[in-house]
Amino acid sequence: MNEVPGAWRRTAAGAGLLDATGAAVPTIFAEMSALAQSTGAINLGQGFPDEDGPAEVLEAARAAIAGGVNQYPPGRGDPDLLAAIAEHQERFYGLTPDPQREILVTAGATEALAATLLALIDSPDDEVVVFEPYYDSYAACVALAGARLVTVPLRWPDFQPDIDRLRDAVTDRTRLILVNDPHNPTGAVLTSQVRAEIVRLADRHDTLIVTDEVYEHLVFDRAHLPIATLPGAAARTLTISSGGKTFATTGWKVGWISGPESLVQAVLAVKQFLTYSGGAPFQPAIAAGLRLPDAYFTGIAATMRAKAALLGAGLRDAGFAVSSPSGSYFTVADAAPVGAMDAAEFCRSLPERAGVVAIPLTAFVTPAHRSDYATLVRFAACKRTDVIAEAARRLGAAGPRL
Repeated sequence: MNEVPGAWRRTAAGAGLLDATGAAVPTIFAEMSALAQSTGAINLGQGFPDEDGPAEVLEAARAAIAGGVNQYPPGRGDPDLLAAIAEHQERFYGLTPDPQREILVTAGATEALAATLLALIDSPDDEVVVFEPYYDSYAACVALAGARLVTVPLRWPDFQPDIDRLRDAVTDRTRLILVNDPHNPTGAVLTSQVRAEIVRLADRHDTLIVTDEVYEHLVFDRAHLPIATLPGAAARTLTISSGGKTFATTGWKVGWISGPESLVQAVLAVKQFLTYSGGAPFQPAIAAGLRLPDAYFTGIAATMRAKAALLGAGLRDAGFAVSSPSGSYFTVADAAPVGAMDAAEFCRSLPERAGVVAIPLTAFVTPAHRSDYATLVRFAACKRTDVIAEAARRLGAAGPRL
């Protein structure tokens, strides 16, 4: 087997991807999912649904396979999906991207993010500002792109940033402000004040905004508002989303990015050497999903809101302090009231003690800041109602001090 080149080995090690022996470090999701499988515990750790998506979308994929849509699609994406994404952006947000020049289909939102960072980072002096906790691939992709990660903490229990700390973080060295809204792992939705300040700071420091909006249709009490819709934002904003969360098809890995042509073209230049293209029969299926009636989209938000409420009530009954989410799949609970001082150790023992798997919030922060989130745990509500109810029962039965 060929050796990993030294420069890439050092980069991967710096990103936390290799351990001291040079072996790949498994993600927290792999570790906890393996625990769920070995113990038979209910997996409320990893954010994937346990129910299939809408029949119209599944049938469209079957029809595409039967119709021979099984080879490489165009590198930019299936033309019908590109058109459907443009229609979706106009229908829900009043945005009008050109499907031929301002949209790119990717292998999930994660590839869109990686290709964007690799395309737009210019030098080791570039900084990428993110809100912390953050989806774990952000730090790895920033490191692999050769930039410096600058974090702005989100504060328990509402998980909104301090505006002054945001202003301090964004400087003339900032190349990108990376915004995940609705937010994983906390379930928070940014306030209008925070969104407006992000745009103001980006304009002041001539920086780009990249948004991860994969939970855009899972906002509980209001309509989602993309940052690209704010005055002055569109010309410097790349918007990333996917069909995985909206249509319960996380394994299909169909994502997209939209924004100014010059920026999308730069991302395409990198993406074509990553996957080139993918998911040929799934792309027309996601196009069919994006054209579903409004009732589908309001319905999935209402369903997830009810599941989050059920999970939150069960966690409170079991003795946790709970942050009420405003969107996404996730609910964050403080395990200190049930006797936990170390969220990682708590989550590793929880499957045996209570038959439930969760993820420590410390997996989503830089090592220097783990003490700030030491007792916080993320649970996923994207499971069947009966599964959530059984998880709540198990947690309650395990006793007030888990």
